[in-house]
Amino acid sequence: MLGISLVPQRWHRVRRGVYAERAAYKVLKPWSRYAARVHAFVRTHPDAVLCLESAAVIHGLPLFNETRDIHVLGDPGDKPRRFGDVWVHTSEDPRTVERVDGVHVTSLVDTAVDLTRVMSPAKALTVADSAVSRAQGGSLEILDALDLLDAQSNRRGVNRARWAWSRANGLSESPSESVSRAVIEWSGFEVPDLQKVFRYEGHEDRADFHFPSCRAIGEADGWQKYALGDPAKAAAKLADEKRREDRLRRNRHPFARWDLADAWKVDPLCASLHAAGVPLTRLAQPAMLGSLRHSPRELPRA
Repeated sequence: MLGISLVPQRWHRVRRGVYAERAAYKVLKPWSRYAARVHAFVRTHPDAVLCLESAAVIHGLPLFNETRDIHVLGDPGDKPRRFGDVWVHTSEDPRTVERVDGVHVTSLVDTAVDLTRVMSPAKALTVADSAVSRAQGGSLEILDALDLLDAQSNRRGVNRARWAWSRANGLSESPSESVSRAVIEWSGFEVPDLQKVFRYEGHEDRADFHFPSCRAIGEADGWQKYALGDPAKAAAKLADEKRREDRLRRNRHPFARWDLADAWKVDPLCASLHAAGVPLTRLAQPAMLGSLRHSPRELPRA
């Protein structure tokens, strides 16, 4: 009897019949909690076809915070409906269904295109960038995504999606870089080169952003990525990165650093670029910067 009474204290119910250790579940990042919910749903509904953010979990596309709902593709002709936190979506436009790691999902291109229609522009760009870099065979044809958008009868969010796909490429290596690209454009800064390689002092160094007119280099992950994992390895990586930055500075490259949180807030990223001498070359776009606010598709931040 005592053991039974302790179960609720140790276990968190992710979904009916699926439990996780409460302590481990509690420390998950919001997007990891959502992934746990999606996988729990699949265990109890193995024939379901996931779409939108739920399919993104299986494809490995980036998400932000914790999505409110599990998204499932219904049969053509059915009406959309909701059961608790499960949305069943229907559409006149066909979707290609694949099986990825044993899970039925809309294809990578369908999933990415659908998400870019409903996400805010900066997040849509992150998804499009990731889809391009993750596609099997090396690249997802951006023209294919644009053609798919043009062919769909549902026109909701098409302009937003086209904005993201017209800027997507496989060079951005993290959500920080994709969101930063959007903020740099909307704030009016010079268009940077991406992943430019520099060869100085017998070394080859690659930069997230390079602003040609002032030679400034921008790094979108700050120093945080060097504070993770094994402390000794992290310290060695941090020392290597500091030597790299010093080498680039010696060769007349001003340096700016920021992280994803700085990009969302806009002002810290802009302050870093101003300090490095990056010029403003166009008018800022306040309306687009305003789109960086929290999405109603997500649970409130903890």
